[in-house]
Amino acid sequence: MLKKILYSLTAVLILVSIYLVFFYAPIPVDPKSAGGDPENFKIFYFHLPIAISAYLAFAIVFVSSIMYLKTKKQEWDIVALSSAEVGVVFAFLTLATGSIWARSAWGAYWVTWDVRLNTSLVLFLIYISYLMVRQAVDEPEKRARLSAVFGIVGFLGVPLSFMSIRLWNKTTIHPVAELNYSTFSPLLTTLITNFAAFFLLMASLIIFRIGVEHLKEKGNEMKRKNSL
Repeated sequence: MLKKILYSLTAVLILVSIYLVFFYAPIPVDPKSAGGDPENFKIFYFHLPIAISAYLAFAIVFVSSIMYLKTKKQEWDIVALSSAEVGVVFAFLTLATGSIWARSAWGAYWVTWDVRLNTSLVLFLIYISYLMVRQAVDEPEKRARLSAVFGIVGFLGVPLSFMSIRLWNKTTIHPVAELNYSTFSPLLTTLITNFAAFFLLMASLIIFRIGVEHLKEKGNEMKRKNSL
């Protein structure tokens, strides 16, 4: 029942956020200074919440990996796997929306020397590698243990990516999000709604993936019993 409520609320918020972006929210830049079509800059309302959702999913991988090493409970390994898969999807969407935005703002889909773009790509590749490591190891306990260590070490890429435009501000043209708007401005209202929508979407997908993994485990257990 709670899952149905979560999924329904997520769907409603996603629809509301789309409506707000296209029919209510202002363009988050001065149209006169925009490098391309100002309307394209509305992708900011999707890009920022998606990026933070990816960071949050990877943070769940980090915490779950620590908990697995402490408790050796398979449930934590399942949570880490599910969060990593969802985080990779959101990290890819971050790169995709960022590239579309960059094409309008900077005239190119990718600026090779921009530190934020490169650290975001590295973060995406770290968790792709995490999933590949899991596929390469067959023994469940060894796979879970190795993945947990990878999930902890790999999380270093999250603060590095987030802080990159502040640590290396001379090697980036990526804007720093600084919101100095009134509490109920259209921009802030839309952005908060989008954050809520994508956070719930991330949580819904992780919960769904955890359920799928539990079904797989039950199926594997039944196969083992039938083979005896």
